[in-house]
Amino acid sequence: MLPLKERLTEILIKNKLITPQQLEQALETQRGKGGRLSSVIVESGFVKESDLVSALSEGLNLPLIDLKRIKIEAAALNVIPAKICRRYQVIPISQMGNTLTIAMADPLNIFCLDVLHHLTGFKINPIISIAEQITEAIDQFYPDTTSGIIKELLQEISESKIELIQEEKKVQPTDRELGHASRQGPVIRITNLILEDAIKKKASDVLIEPLAESLRIRFRIDGILREQEPSPKSMHPLLVSRIKVLSELDIAEHRLPQDGRFKARIQDRNIDFRVSILPSILGEKVAVRVLDKTTATLDVDKLGFDQASISKIKKAAGFPHGMILVCGPTGSGKTTTLYSILKFVDIPQKNIVTVEDPVEFQLEGINQVSIKPDIGLSFPFALRSILRQDPNVIMIGEIRDFETVDIAIKSALTGHLVLSTLHTTTASGSIVRLINMGVEPYLITSSLICVLAQRLVRRLCPKCKEGYKLPEDVAKNLQIPITVPPLFYRPKGCRHCFNTGYSGRMGIAEVLFPSANIKDLILSQAQEHQIEQTACNEGMKTLRQNALNLAYEGLISLEEVLRVTSA
Repeated sequence: MLPLKERLTEILIKNKLITPQQLEQALETQRGKGGRLSSVIVESGFVKESDLVSALSEGLNLPLIDLKRIKIEAAALNVIPAKICRRYQVIPISQMGNTLTIAMADPLNIFCLDVLHHLTGFKINPIISIAEQITEAIDQFYPDTTSGIIKELLQEISESKIELIQEEKKVQPTDRELGHASRQGPVIRITNLILEDAIKKKASDVLIEPLAESLRIRFRIDGILREQEPSPKSMHPLLVSRIKVLSELDIAEHRLPQDGRFKARIQDRNIDFRVSILPSILGEKVAVRVLDKTTATLDVDKLGFDQASISKIKKAAGFPHGMILVCGPTGSGKTTTLYSILKFVDIPQKNIVTVEDPVEFQLEGINQVSIKPDIGLSFPFALRSILRQDPNVIMIGEIRDFETVDIAIKSALTGHLVLSTLHTTTASGSIVRLINMGVEPYLITSSLICVLAQRLVRRLCPKCKEGYKLPEDVAKNLQIPITVPPLFYRPKGCRHCFNTGYSGRMGIAEVLFPSANIKDLILSQAQEHQIEQTACNEGMKTLRQNALNLAYEGLISLEEVLRVTSA
């Protein structure tokens, strides 16, 4: 029988998946870096993983399965620990008699089969599956593995030579020691595991915060902060230093805030991380914003808004000039909406320029400028230069002061389509805010196309949500019409949603188009509630009304409606 490497190369050459020259290059890479030849070939881009797996299945006469389409037996999962599954990239499928069927990415790994046989005492029946599917299955069926691995690594650090901080000694390590330790294996692996866990749980932010006696790590998942497994305080300077190294920040600076960013490839996806480090009395607090382009939906039709709101947004984007404002609190999806509008209006005949702080996603074909206040590149300064570039569409990341809004409105009046954000809670509140900032009402009525106020609400997990009837007295207190079907849904929790009861988020919006009546109110500097009442009389649905419609459809919970929107 041929050795394993020769069997693999014979299968690849026979199926014409790789040339002899590419094979020799892969072998050379393997000799230099180590690892499995099959992994080196896929990572080099010579063969797609799916083609390689299919060829191995045919050449070795082993079945190929799609893990997303089969049911994995719970009894089989208890046979092999999660740590072994991750180490060898395998997952048990079923157990019958003394035979254990496992899915594995590399069926040529005889050492792995031997280890599994001695570990379990079963006869091992291997089948082939794609590595990504195996990793996803392990994450799904062994949901608590990350904290266990981190505990093992913390134990490894305590037993290794990285003895930098011991709370009982109260000895602070030097910056040189921190820099050296942040490049050691256990620290790197713990940092990577925290980031991988954040990606797996679809977190938008990671907070690393020093407490008096411990280290707190929290993930913002679907807009809500969730505390993770606590870590010892001694890990804090190591994690902070590692993130500083990744972001190319000054590890010797502990007194001033620092901002940076880095990129990493996690779970076969390129992820951007934006880092903010803030000194506190207990140590440096780290906030990491996760920018996953693969999950970002830069499409107006897929923002999750109701169809009426989407139609109004498209209508506004079709204007040749004027100003569109998107308002809402931090983290409500304003930038994603602006990017989606830019993609909607982007054609080769238009010159589109943005000025942002900072640039979150790089958009192909669109000129994006990141402001740098430390060298004088502010929003107003950048906008004056942008206007000399003859743009058709200008996006301003945020209107913060009168100088910025003054340039924005003048640009809208002189033939440019201007998009921007404002930190207000309602659409009508944005108009009042502009007046309070010093903008003349007649300029607002002449330039403003529409105002979009939005929020993000958590979507109920479709696999575990449960229905209930709302009592009439509660409906009356909440001012919910009794004529509406009283069946609502609430979260329950299952392994698919990490026992939260929620899975993902969707948008709600209120879109205000200044009609003749509303323009009269603006000119008379009417109060916010008067503008809103007139808009509602003319057909505008408020955030609360749109959220209630989603609750009636069973997409979100009534508790979420009350949490996110005001009456």
